[in-house]
Amino acid sequence: MTSSDLKDRVDFGLIRYANCWEDAEILLRGLAAQPGSKILSVASAGDNSFSLLTTAPERVVAVDISRPQLFLTELKKICLARLDRSETLSFLGFRESASRKQMFTSLKKELSTDARRYWERNEFAIQKGVIHQGKFEKYFQLFSQKILPLIHSSRTIEKLLATKVPLEQEDFYNKHWNTWRWRLLFRVFFSRFVMGRLGRDPAFLTHVEGSVSEFILEKAARHLISELAQDNFILRYALTGNFVDLLPHYLQENQYPVVQKNINQLLLFEGYAQEAAESFGPFSSMNLSNIFEYMDEKTFRSSALALIKNIENEGTIAYWNLMVPRRISELFPESVGYSQELSEQLTQRDRGFFYQKFIVDQMRG
Repeated sequence: MTSSDLKDRVDFGLIRYANCWEDAEILLRGLAAQPGSKILSVASAGDNSFSLLTTAPERVVAVDISRPQLFLTELKKICLARLDRSETLSFLGFRESASRKQMFTSLKKELSTDARRYWERNEFAIQKGVIHQGKFEKYFQLFSQKILPLIHSSRTIEKLLATKVPLEQEDFYNKHWNTWRWRLLFRVFFSRFVMGRLGRDPAFLTHVEGSVSEFILEKAARHLISELAQDNFILRYALTGNFVDLLPHYLQENQYPVVQKNINQLLLFEGYAQEAAESFGPFSSMNLSNIFEYMDEKTFRSSALALIKNIENEGTIAYWNLMVPRRISELFPESVGYSQELSEQLTQRDRGFFYQKFIVDQMRG
């Protein structure tokens, strides 16, 4: 992919994702990175790149073509390096705080010049809790605050998310949640038109065929009848506009000190994944998020080829398919194998319930 493609079609001057909406736990299981590994990771909001630090890597290179996303990742990195867990939760917005401005004053001297200037211009986002200020987060907030109350009461939402056995979860969904109003308003709000303007950029849906809303509704239904819905931080935010007591992997109590210990192993790189691969490879593992979703077939092939040229023998690549089917091992079966059983098992456990597939490919030795 060249600078004349996606960069010219999408506005990367804003923070689109203030959190990673992909399941770090299945990513860690899929990559199974060994201590001392060198890992390439799409940055997005930084969360999953931080989670990869729990593997004690030699280096994690977090890459993104969006400067604001890298500035956000850098801000979180400084928090993880300088603050204790309680302070980080308060500063980022997971907990209420009236002292974010003062905390930023003490932290900003640690930021790079460009990142510091960016956050000084956008200090309002920090004071409001930066994890709630991405475009996609505001889309979820609009759904939870304006649309969902037209469908279900807060009590019904609490009951859906409450702990219960699998059969009770399915029964509650079928009898109390899956109403005509739920299906109708869900289809409208998560339509290609609305999502393209309020959630994701329309360019991200260019290669999607079929109904966006029907696809997401079907995926949501499969998850909502499962007990996995009860402790899903992604679903909790989508339905309530907050994480409450459910936190992303890197901020969990037992993970935070490990991430903090290894935080200096994280390097930020502005550019495309294949550019980072060429600059810092070869890598033993790659987290490619769902970057192939936005590419036509020709660009997918050339990007995948550039990436696999910079991964070690028996190295592992993990990525998600949302609504556009892409698989590297299908393009280059002679050099890349598809870990089908593992991929299917992890897809079933994926808390990013709107994704179609989680794919683990492995370079052949």
